[in-house]
Amino acid sequence: KKYQIIGDAVTWHMVGHLQTNKVKRALQFFQLIHSLDSFHLAEEIERQAQTRGKVAKVLIEVNTSGEATKYGVPIANAQTLIEQVANFSHLQILGLMTIGPFTDDVNAIRSCFRQLRNLQEQISRANIPNVEMRYLSMGMTHDFEIAIEEGANILRIGTAIFGPRTE
Repeated sequence: KKYQIIGDAVTWHMVGHLQTNKVKRALQFFQLIHSLDSFHLAEEIERQAQTRGKVAKVLIEVNTSGEATKYGVPIANAQTLIEQVANFSHLQILGLMTIGPFTDDVNAIRSCFRQLRNLQEQISRANIPNVEMRYLSMGMTHDFEIAIEEGANILRIGTAIFGPRTE
């Protein structure tokens, strides 16, 4: 709906969970997908991007909190996933994304963000071909200050800017 109003005047980011049956549509609108969290999804993004003759730019979504209710590849499996999809010719990994726990415990939030930054550094040191660790997407309206302190360079702060969603 908003794309029809604004069009290509902005860079569109996909920040929510992406189902494989929605990849084709997502590639029509989004320049960066923040939520690649499985090999199966990577294969579908690769296939759809190849069909469209484009390279899909993605971030790997990592579940740093271990919460069962959150999407994302477990932190222990993230580098393996990255290595598995690094040579896909129509998919480019540009960094990592996580969602911190919904808590007032600053130490728990900081721990999750720090784990992602440490993983980013580890993957950078691994020099995996065709992989850039340019972006660290973490922090929302309630915890973005901590995310900045821990190295985030993409924040998701729509509520702070636009206010709460109204349906």
